Amino acid sequence: MTDTLIGPELREQARETGSDLACREYDADLWFSEQPTELEFAKSLCADCPVRLECLSGALDRHEPWGVWGGEIFEKGNVVARKRPRGRPRKDAALIEQAAEAELAARTKELALAGVAVS
Repeated sequence: MTDTLIGPELREQARETGSDLACREYDADLWFSEQPTELEFAKSLCADCPVRLECLSGALDRHEPWGVWGGEIFEKGNVVARKRPRGRPRKDAALIEQAAEAELAARTKELALAGVAVS
């Protein structure tokens, strides 16, 4: 991501912790990819980020329309469990969707315990 995508407060906080931000080291397109596997990779890079919760909170406040923010995938301003691939749905898509929703519910609960309000 570029300097315009993450605010100066988050950049300063990362500098204070001595951490490099993955979103500044990798190609910004990774966080806005149409490919589910690339978005999952971007999410994994956010996992150990020192400003992950602040990034996620800011994205929720701004109602980011899409992309990976704070380790979560946004679509139309909402956090979604997974990005659906293009094309015809799989026959077991309902089971996959149920598992993804359960995972999202668990992450939402974890974030709520950390003080991040997720809608």
